[in-house]
Amino acid sequence: MGYCGLDFGTSNSTLGVVEDGEARLLPLEGEETTLPSALFFDFAAKREEFGRAAIQIYAEGADGRLMRSLKSVLGTDLIDMETQLDRRRIRFRDVLKTLLTEIKRRAEERAGRPLTQVVHGRPVHFVDGDDAADRRAETALAEIARDIGYTDVSFQFEPIAAALDYERQVNAEEIALIADIGGGTSDFSIVRIGPDRREAADRGQDILASTGVRIGGTDFDRLLSLHGVMPHLGYQSPMKRAGLLAPNSYFNDLATWSKINFLYAPKVMAELRQVLRESAKPDLIGRLIHVVEEHLGHRVAMTVERTKIRLSATAAQSASSGPGGSDLVVDIPFDFIQRRLTIPFTVPGFATATTPLTDGIAGMIRKALGDSGLTRDKIDAVFLTGGSTLLPNVRASILAELPEARVVEGDKFGSVGLGLTLEAHQRYR
Repeated sequence: MGYCGLDFGTSNSTLGVVEDGEARLLPLEGEETTLPSALFFDFAAKREEFGRAAIQIYAEGADGRLMRSLKSVLGTDLIDMETQLDRRRIRFRDVLKTLLTEIKRRAEERAGRPLTQVVHGRPVHFVDGDDAADRRAETALAEIARDIGYTDVSFQFEPIAAALDYERQVNAEEIALIADIGGGTSDFSIVRIGPDRREAADRGQDILASTGVRIGGTDFDRLLSLHGVMPHLGYQSPMKRAGLLAPNSYFNDLATWSKINFLYAPKVMAELRQVLRESAKPDLIGRLIHVVEEHLGHRVAMTVERTKIRLSATAAQSASSGPGGSDLVVDIPFDFIQRRLTIPFTVPGFATATTPLTDGIAGMIRKALGDSGLTRDKIDAVFLTGGSTLLPNVRASILAELPEARVVEGDKFGSVGLGLTLEAHQRYR
């Protein structure tokens, strides 16, 4: 019984096994079944911390390096590039291996047995519009899984896994659109499910369409950061030479989790000092330099992530209380950048900044319907899973495409892992 289902997510990871005939997720951090996909390399103690502990020790100011959103390097050239860790260099592939080894170790400790067979979750597309890169991403993940001790490695699309979890609660046959929107990708599948189909060995004919796009919660963070925070650090600020603006690349990297550490290089600091000399807004560029010099980039990103959550809660509360509350302002202190610096954010501003993302999500639903050959009135239910389906503007973009469908709330962080565990039970029992 050494099989499991592993949902390695951009933001959170889960691992499940079957015990006494039931699929369940194993606790991976204390009694929590989710482990934030984060690790902290503690330079002083010369050890790694994982999950919530990694984020906490970073927030407390320990000397080291925090790494998150590592799934996003799959399918890119970064996977085999090296990055600096104190006095040594390490490949991103080996960073992923370190994290996934720890997940396996903790799961085996809880399960009380070795885990040698795994069904790995994967997005419909690791990389948009590049089949070769997509294959490389899956191959890299499979190689890492074998390197850390899994002898049998297979894959299932994450929205299909979520459909298997949802299927356990239906009493009659139906057609469902599964919307799985996590930290890095948005995936959609239209699936025929029902109690008489659960034990079928081959469910290929029940999958009517699957599509996806590389849009997730970290993209909402990035656009919110560019729209709300980066202008206060000099983003799109004028240079002394007429018609020129401060280079965008520094701000884009600072707003992207996987690229923040690239800014902490002597060459970049020299470039920023040149930008400062040529800037017509040196006070703003000075803030940017302070963030880079003091390695505050991840703290900015964490503050933006918390702001996104607050704005989403404010939007939901505003919607429930009726008209008049949609313009509420959320004031966020950034006094770790400059004393008394507070940046205002608004719910409409968040929606405007992220409209390209919600438009992309709506477009994927239309594509899934087109691929299935079904009209939207034929969809019985929309099953929502993945943490980013909690964002009100994301939910609105989905439900606007399928207004007649019944809305079913899945386990936002557990449905995919449970479905992968059910798939492992079918394949390896």
